[in-house]
Amino acid sequence: MTFSFSRLAPLSVAVSLVSAPLAARAETAAPAPAAPATAPAAAPSVVAAPAPALVDKAALLPAPAPAAPPAATVAGVDVRVGGDRPTNTGEIGGKPGEVFADDWWSHTRPTVELHGYYRVRAELFHNFALGRVDKPDSALWPQPPDNAYTPRQGSPQDVKLCGSDAANLQPCSDKTQAGANMRFRINPEIHVSDNLRIVSQIDMLDNLVLGSTPDGYANQPGTTGGYQTYSRGGYVPLGVFNTTQVPPTAGVNSLGNSVAVKRVWGEYMTPVGQLRFGRMPSHWGLGMLANSGDGHDSDWQSTSDRIMFMTGIKSLDLYFAAAWDFVNEGASSANHTSLGGGQPYDLAQLDDVNQYVLVVVRKRNAELQKLELARGEAVVNGGVYFVYRDQLLANDVNGGGNGAPSLGASTSQVSQGYVRRNAKAYIPDGWLQVLYKKFRFEAEAVMLTGSVDNLDSTQGAGAGNYKNTGDPANNGWKIRQYGVATQTEFKAVEDKLKLQFGFGWASGDPDLGPDIGGAGSLAPSRTGSGVQPQLTRNRTYSEFGFHPDYRVDLILFRNIMTRVQGSYYFRPSVDYDFSRSQNGQRFGGGAAIIWSRASEFVQTPGHHRDLGLELDLSLYFQSKDGSLNDNPDKMGGFFTALQYGVLFPLGGLGYLPGETSAAAASGIGLDTSAAQILRWYMGVLY
Repeated sequence: MTFSFSRLAPLSVAVSLVSAPLAARAETAAPAPAAPATAPAAAPSVVAAPAPALVDKAALLPAPAPAAPPAATVAGVDVRVGGDRPTNTGEIGGKPGEVFADDWWSHTRPTVELHGYYRVRAELFHNFALGRVDKPDSALWPQPPDNAYTPRQGSPQDVKLCGSDAANLQPCSDKTQAGANMRFRINPEIHVSDNLRIVSQIDMLDNLVLGSTPDGYANQPGTTGGYQTYSRGGYVPLGVFNTTQVPPTAGVNSLGNSVAVKRVWGEYMTPVGQLRFGRMPSHWGLGMLANSGDGHDSDWQSTSDRIMFMTGIKSLDLYFAAAWDFVNEGASSANHTSLGGGQPYDLAQLDDVNQYVLVVVRKRNAELQKLELARGEAVVNGGVYFVYRDQLLANDVNGGGNGAPSLGASTSQVSQGYVRRNAKAYIPDGWLQVLYKKFRFEAEAVMLTGSVDNLDSTQGAGAGNYKNTGDPANNGWKIRQYGVATQTEFKAVEDKLKLQFGFGWASGDPDLGPDIGGAGSLAPSRTGSGVQPQLTRNRTYSEFGFHPDYRVDLILFRNIMTRVQGSYYFRPSVDYDFSRSQNGQRFGGGAAIIWSRASEFVQTPGHHRDLGLELDLSLYFQSKDGSLNDNPDKMGGFFTALQYGVLFPLGGLGYLPGETSAAAASGIGLDTSAAQILRWYMGVLY
């Protein structure tokens, strides 16, 4: 089991901490030159060649208007009372005292910046089940539903609808799953002034599977919960007659809406630091634990409802931050009759998940960092953030009933579902970056430690599940999880060549058992059955999982396991730009080899540490059009990539010897085979 905790927002190290008030300055007019005292002497009577006439340009200008009498001022500020307002001539006053609020706002307007991307990704998954025949609800990757096979537990999956002879249909055989998805992301920034702005993130058709909202398909609330499909009719009585796509609507033809507002937060620069407030991204270090997921190929992200203040010592490039996070407030007073307006509020405080964050980081100024690296000097950045969170009561009841924390639940319903959780967690996370010329080394290490008195989520259930200080065998649960990630990179050949080596380790838990239904406890839980039970009573959960958007491969960790969890890996890779122009346009390719192993061998299906060996290849092209073409550190313009990966499963993803022999006696052959993926990314980044 992995305990996932809210993350720290990305720490902005470009915060300006110097603010000087405007000083009123009196301007003194220079005295005019005095007129000559005597007339010039008469010219001699000698005839000479005429010289070019000198024109006094000042004499051609109109005479200045007489100056107005000076106003009474105090420290340069106009303090006249009852006088006439200056006429609006279209110019801001020359002195601070002459600037009126409505004058300022009549000429200054907030500016808006738009960034983001539009992408379409076509993907083909082949044999992601690795040839294993497990039950769908416990498999590492379920077999495609249109594939006929016999699992080694449970009833066969018979799909006898294939073949050319309609009178003698054959079992379907299909190990491939293919499709495409899209997303249009907009990140509007409203700059009210140099120190005040509002930032947001809006996704349209967020990861919409192409072809998933055809006309004629709709749902309605089911009589026993969930949804049931409307009967087709009219001009689209069958799916084969679909002719168009309609916008996705949550609960009708999709689980999400066409437009999703992901984040909105404000930033205000004070004389001593920056204040951030709202729903904002959360990122730290390499993104192993807290990952904002803002990459062009990202699917997951850490978002926090937060109030945060940042300050620091700019001369030392040392920054500090403190944050108060609203992780989980529990049920609110909002109900169906209050949707038209009003202010909902949190019903209770003791069920809140409280979280507090402290950060200390040293980050060199970007321009100075480039200068020092060009001089051959080493640059060291790094820091640590510490997270504390707790929760006393919880209402995590599943399956409905009066105790379920459903939308619009009453106060009495919410109170009936409470259990005593009494959970505490302490999370220190350190980050280090060393730069020298064309060399970069980064590392992040995290420790998650804490305790939980009660893991049960069922109302009034499991009296023996609570912490009992009088019984040493029933003393609650401990959390001891650890993770490490490193990245090493060297650039050469005018930065066209990148040699990289990555390593990561996530602690495992041998007490989570050899398997859950045959696939091993490393399998992602798709049943939503709550906390995974332990085999013994050691009562310590030690399996750690990276953030799912920390990507190291294309198949095993990215898709099958959905993250690096209870495992470690070694990843050498190389990237090379075959061609690159000065405006940023480039064409190149890359290759990576990932060797993955389990931290605890008993968690794998085959009781071996070796999980697999994966080879990933890619070709990419970037046009670098648009406003970002002059920034080599940001991707912009049209970008496309073709990627191919193949995973060769090793002993850890195989079967136990006893399972193989037992299946053979029943006439079922057990074996594993390679998985493959083909991806095509097309996007416009702006």
